Amino acid sequence: MSNGNDLEIPLDVPAAARERYRENFRLMTRGTGRLMLFAGDQKVEHLNSDFVGENELGPIPADDADPEHMFRIASRGTIGVFATQLGMIARYGADYPDVNYLVKLNSKTNLVKTDTMDPLSELWLDVDAVVELARESGLKIPAVGYTIYLGSTHEPRMLSQAARLVNAAHRHGLLVVLWIYPRGRSVADEKDPHLIAGATGVALTLGSDFVKVNYPRAEGRESSEIFKEAVAAAGRTRVVCAGGSSTDSRAFLQRLHDQIHVSGAQGHATGRNIHQKPLAEAVRMCDAISAITLAGMGVDDAHAIYLGEKEFEFRPEEATA
Repeated sequence: MSNGNDLEIPLDVPAAARERYRENFRLMTRGTGRLMLFAGDQKVEHLNSDFVGENELGPIPADDADPEHMFRIASRGTIGVFATQLGMIARYGADYPDVNYLVKLNSKTNLVKTDTMDPLSELWLDVDAVVELARESGLKIPAVGYTIYLGSTHEPRMLSQAARLVNAAHRHGLLVVLWIYPRGRSVADEKDPHLIAGATGVALTLGSDFVKVNYPRAEGRESSEIFKEAVAAAGRTRVVCAGGSSTDSRAFLQRLHDQIHVSGAQGHATGRNIHQKPLAEAVRMCDAISAITLAGMGVDDAHAIYLGEKEFEFRPEEATA
């Protein structure tokens, strides 16, 4: 377990911001060195299709139609950070001051398809806007995030923006999570393990603290084994895996366990598998994910927490590596 005291702080974090960086790392990883990221940026990325209608398991609960549903979950469940856009935080954050927030600084909708135009997600705001919001509101905002689409013809612009964002965030003692997805007309297979390993390596060169990538897939090979290449390629950048669309709870938790305890990832980013549930169930899923990610528990115990058969109270001092 890493409580921040043994953290290797990047050299682009100035001396005056080093203690703030260390405290932000402790805050967002709950003193474990691992990240449980509750992803709530889909209001832009997927418009309203994630919140109304049906998913792979059936009808999406009515709770999810209200944007405040995600803030209620974040305030009651065990999470590291709740990631969403600054506007959402500005509208609801005053009512949920105890939540740790990550501000997503770029986003795009899914209306323009890749076969029409390669993806481009431009920076909406700069780091100074986040620092000012935190200072004026008193909210806990330890990190910012940004998405890059590797292989897009617009890749150079996103790489440049990301590099500057990482540098600016570090100067203020903030941490950065980069979402990096190979995507565009030049990309034949977005889940190719070698390509995903390339993406985590790019995150390292940009100086990112965490990188969020998709779980790799290759016919005839076990994903938990081939994902090890991406973890190794990231070096000192911590890898977290995207949760994907809603799926069977037991299978989801097993996959999460394997990503962390077999592949060596240092966290998980989950959105739909949490918020596409009624409030009480969504909170239990947060706790189940954190039981594996932060507390090092097994799948059986985590699933029992999700089913409401077992209580979960997180104690960082009891967490295991």
